[in-house]
Amino acid sequence: MMKNITALFLLALLLTGCARATPSTPALWKVSDADNSLYLLGSFHFLKPGDYPLSNKIEAAMQDAEHLLFELAPQEMQSPELPAAMIKAGMRQDGKQLDDDLNPELRQKLKTWGLENKTPLAALGLDAQQLQRLEPWYVGLLIVNIELQKQGLQPYLGLDNHFIAKAQETGKPSAGLELGVEQIALFDGMSQQQQLQFLSETFADLSKGQLELQRLHAAWRRGDVNYMWQQMALPMRAQYPDLYRRINTARNETWIPKLQQRLNTPGSDDTLVVVGALHLIGEDGVVEKLRAKGYRVERLQ
Repeated sequence: MMKNITALFLLALLLTGCARATPSTPALWKVSDADNSLYLLGSFHFLKPGDYPLSNKIEAAMQDAEHLLFELAPQEMQSPELPAAMIKAGMRQDGKQLDDDLNPELRQKLKTWGLENKTPLAALGLDAQQLQRLEPWYVGLLIVNIELQKQGLQPYLGLDNHFIAKAQETGKPSAGLELGVEQIALFDGMSQQQQLQFLSETFADLSKGQLELQRLHAAWRRGDVNYMWQQMALPMRAQYPDLYRRINTARNETWIPKLQQRLNTPGSDDTLVVVGALHLIGEDGVVEKLRAKGYRVERLQ
């Protein structure tokens, strides 16, 4: 289920599973130069209460770090202007309906899903007909968001929000690697073909059940980056190379100079970096890119 576009557009970080008493031990790296370090921790954006607590090593990294760094700065991530801007970008401007772009099979799937989800759509101020005024990429994200929350997965429990709250509690300064408008452009700038592919794969996900999702969740909890790379990243890179580059490696390349700046700044201040796990793993991930720059890389767990 996680070998497709839907998982990756959610930074490949969607979870399910039962609550557990043992701490989560997701993969954590320490990247250092002569005087300071980055702790690199992959985020899942939707989690359950049972995914906490985190391991002692992660808590120690948080305690040691003087700064935190996220994909988006907390002030922007928590701002009501960001979802408003995304909604505006997701509105169709061509005078057509969404069904005009869909083949008969996809059109029927959308109709059925809309009828089956009247209540969550109504909670968002929408109905099935109003979906027709939205871009395919936005409808895909909307469907994923609703389906995850139906499974008990909540964005407010995501790892990003967990550490944003920690930063606010401790008064540690935090910042973002990119801007909200840049993240919106990742979706809104997709070609029509990519948007329809995304929507189609979203529905394909819904038909496959929860087993793969549970396996990925277990892999994340135990820090099994090889499983995530083999089962999540490589299939996407092989099947949709342009899209994979757009949402993953191109952003990695943009982030590397910003991370290097943190390492190269004189002084001993360390930074905890919390970003989507897909960005950290594999041969084209941030960890290996920093290793190739000559920094010392240590896998902490």
